[in-house]
Amino acid sequence: MITLLDYGAGNVRSVINAIEKLGETVTPVNSAEGINNAERLVFPGVGNFGAMMQILRQKQLVEPLLRYLQSGKPFFGICVALQALFESSEEAPDEPGLGLLRGTVKKFDVELAVPHIGWNGITIHQPSPLFAELKGNEKFYFVHSYHIAPESDDYTLTTTDYGYRFVSAIQKDNIVATQFHPEKSGKAGLQLLENFLTGNKEAAVPAHCPQTTKLAKRIIACLDVRSNDHGDLVVTKGDQYDVREKGDVRNLGKPVELAQEYYEQGADEVTFLNITGFRDFPLEDMPMIEVLEQTSKNVFVPLTIGGGIRDFTDCNGRHYSALEVASAYFRSGADKISIGSDAVLIVEEVLAQGKSTGLSSIEQIARVYGNQAVVISIDPRRIYVESPDDAPNHHVIETSRPGPNKEKYCWYQCTIKGGREGRDLDAVTLAEVCEQLGAGEILLNCIDRDGTNAGFDIELVNAVRTAITIPVIASSGAGCSEHFYEVFTETEAEAALAAGIFHRKEVPIGLVKAYLNQRVEIRPSAY
Repeated sequence: MITLLDYGAGNVRSVINAIEKLGETVTPVNSAEGINNAERLVFPGVGNFGAMMQILRQKQLVEPLLRYLQSGKPFFGICVALQALFESSEEAPDEPGLGLLRGTVKKFDVELAVPHIGWNGITIHQPSPLFAELKGNEKFYFVHSYHIAPESDDYTLTTTDYGYRFVSAIQKDNIVATQFHPEKSGKAGLQLLENFLTGNKEAAVPAHCPQTTKLAKRIIACLDVRSNDHGDLVVTKGDQYDVREKGDVRNLGKPVELAQEYYEQGADEVTFLNITGFRDFPLEDMPMIEVLEQTSKNVFVPLTIGGGIRDFTDCNGRHYSALEVASAYFRSGADKISIGSDAVLIVEEVLAQGKSTGLSSIEQIARVYGNQAVVISIDPRRIYVESPDDAPNHHVIETSRPGPNKEKYCWYQCTIKGGREGRDLDAVTLAEVCEQLGAGEILLNCIDRDGTNAGFDIELVNAVRTAITIPVIASSGAGCSEHFYEVFTETEAEAALAAGIFHRKEVPIGLVKAYLNQRVEIRPSAY
C-alpha cells in the first residue's frame, strides 16, 4: 500500500496512474491522520512554492509531515516537494519551507531559457536503490524555474547541468526526493519509481553516468481534437486551419489511442488542442476531461491541453473561472495548459490600460500552479509591408521571402477564433507581454505554413525567441526530418511540434529521432 499526499493542487493523477501501472495500490490522503498512518509516502509537489506551503499550513499538515520525515519510514518527494524540505525559497520569501534540511531554493540565473523545461540527464554522486537496472545515461523530465541550493553536499544524490550545475535529487536516510518528474519520464522514470516502491533493491551506481548533462531538444506530437458531424471526438488536421475535406471533418484517429501510439514511438510530450467549443457542458462532463483521464493511464510523458481555458457559464447557469477550468484539467492528468485567443484579448487590454490587473487567467493560473504550467499558443500570419515605416507600431523584420509584390519586410499579425480574425497586435509583442504576465512557454504556430510541409517559419521563430527568455516550441510546416534539424540548428527553439506528418504516418517520430541522433541532443526513443 502506497500513501500519496494530495494537498489539492496540480496533477497528482499521473503519479497515481504510474504507481498503479507498477501494480501497487495508492491511497491519497490530505489529513494528519492519513500521514500518520502511512508506511510508504509519496509527495508530488506541484506549482508554486508559496501556494503549496500555504495550503500545507492551512490544512495543518506541516507537523504531521515533519514527524513522518523523521520517523525513518520511506519518503519520496517530487519537484516542489523536494524544495519544500529546505528552509526558504526565492519564489515566496515570506513562506518558510519545512526546514528539515539546511539550504534555500533559488531561481535559475542563466542566459538560457527559464523555466528549465524538458529532458535532461543526471550525474550520480552516491549509490542508491533508485538506480537499480538503470544504465545511467537516461534522461528525465524537468519543468522548473527554481532549484535547491543545499548548505551541505552530504545528501546530494544527483546533479544536472543547465547553465551551471545544480542539485537535482537528494538522499538522506529514508528520504529521497527528485527535482525531475519520474512519472513523466517514460520507461526510465517508471523503473526509478518501481525501485522505490519495491523497497528491496540493492544500492547501485549505473555504469554509464555522464560527468555533465545536456538538455534535449523535444519532439512534440500535437493532436487537434474536435467533434465531427456525428458527435464523435476525433483527431483532425487543418490545411491553413481548414479542417474539412469534401465537406466532412478530417478524421485521423481517436485521441486516446493516437496519444498512446505516439508515446510508444518516443514522443517527448503530447499536446491536445481542443478546437471545438464545449461551452455548454457542465465542467465535469467536458469531453476533454475524459480524454485526459484515459490518456494519462498509459502515457507517461507530459500532457498539455489547450482550448476553452477561459471563464464560461454552462447550460445550468453555473459560472466557472478560467482558474477552475485549468484546475479541472490539471486534476484530470494535464501538466500544462495552453491559452490561445484569450491571450490576445488579455494582452490587448493590458496595452490599452498600460498595466495588468493581476486577475487575468494567465496571471491567476501562473500564481497558483507556477509559470511553467502556462503555455501561450500564438497563431500569427504574415503581413507584408514595403518598409518598417508602414507598420510603426509592430515588430517588422526584413525577410528573405519577399511578398507577392516583392515586399522585403513583414510583421506577424496575431489572430483569434482559429485564425479567422486578425488583430492589430504582432506575435513578438504578444509573447513579450505574456512572459511579463507569468507565462512559462510559447507555442508558436504559423498560419502561412500550416499543412504546407514546407518547413517551420525560421524567421518567425527567431523573431520571437530572441525577444523573450522563456522556452519556445516551433510549430506548423514540418514535412520531413530535415525540417526538425533545421529549426534546432538555425534557431534557439527548445522544442518542435508536428501533427499531420505523424497522423498520416508520413514521417514517424522514431524516424525523426533517428535522423537527429548524433546531430542534435535528443532523448532516444528507447527510453
